[in-house]
Amino acid sequence: MPARYGGFETLVERLVRYAQSRKQPIDQLTVYCSRQAYLERPSHYCGARLRYSSYNANGIQSIIYDCVTALDAIWRRHDRLLVLGVSGAIVFPLIRLISRARIVTNVDGIEWRRPKWKGLSRCFLKWSEWLAVRFSHEIVADNQGIADYLKETYKIQARVIAYGGDHAVRTIAEESIDASQPRGPYALALCRIEPENNVSMILEAFEDSSLPLVFVGNWNNSEFGRKLRSQYDRSPNIEMLDPIYEPAALQRIRQKASAYIHGHSAGGTNPALVEMMHVGHPILAFDCNFNRYTTEDCAAYFTTARELTDLVGKVSQHENGASMKEIANRRYRWDVIGADYFSLLQEA
Repeated sequence: MPARYGGFETLVERLVRYAQSRKQPIDQLTVYCSRQAYLERPSHYCGARLRYSSYNANGIQSIIYDCVTALDAIWRRHDRLLVLGVSGAIVFPLIRLISRARIVTNVDGIEWRRPKWKGLSRCFLKWSEWLAVRFSHEIVADNQGIADYLKETYKIQARVIAYGGDHAVRTIAEESIDASQPRGPYALALCRIEPENNVSMILEAFEDSSLPLVFVGNWNNSEFGRKLRSQYDRSPNIEMLDPIYEPAALQRIRQKASAYIHGHSAGGTNPALVEMMHVGHPILAFDCNFNRYTTEDCAAYFTTARELTDLVGKVSQHENGASMKEIANRRYRWDVIGADYFSLLQEA
């Protein structure tokens, strides 16, 4: 913390803010951060203690990061660990052996199924998933589709707790909407530039679409992203923007969009989707069970570039924005999510 990018970071910060607002014993909370991610490293944030690891929380180092920080938490006599992701589950058997601390793990998506993982990496992630399920005291799934998979594969009942998105609406309400670029109307896509997010399909669909596309992502972080940027950057109908971390700027872009294009096919409940649902614009989502669970089958869905092009051509007919907002207000608020997490930690 403070959260800058990514659903897990936002989840952690919102849980800490929830604890602070509900007068929970915030001084008993420790949040682990990657030293490499922050130039300034305060000792506390919103009342919670911050500790910094010299390892990177992403990539191959995330395994060491998770193991070292979990053991540090045990050394400092924390009695409950909320672990986000399964990459560090290799250390769980040791923790169970030397400590009475309770482990609550959010397994994230079905990580090993992502196309970017091959060979040994895929085997390790699948093994880590098994370790997490076997040695955690409680398992959290952020989507019913993930819970169904865990029940079918491991015969366990996971607790389904999604993500909140109402902080996006509050930011919009507090900030004036300026006239800076990009100018509407346009469709908006926002994601990490990875194959399973169907980035190529979305770009292909909008090359000759009736509605311009603004696509925000980390294009320069991979060969896949750089190749797509080189291919589509000169398209008059597509504007490709680098990641936007400043909340007010990001929400201005969201507010001025006419529709949101969600291409994620892996994972579970995606934070960017629930945040956009709170804005109340029409949602056009890739057709998979995770997205259908999140939107309660009320969005418009596509599986090919041609289907997406057709949907975009009729975007004014997709009056699902009000339904999306109603679902978001009912299911994806941080007061609901915070209460669920802290109730689970208390039970643990």
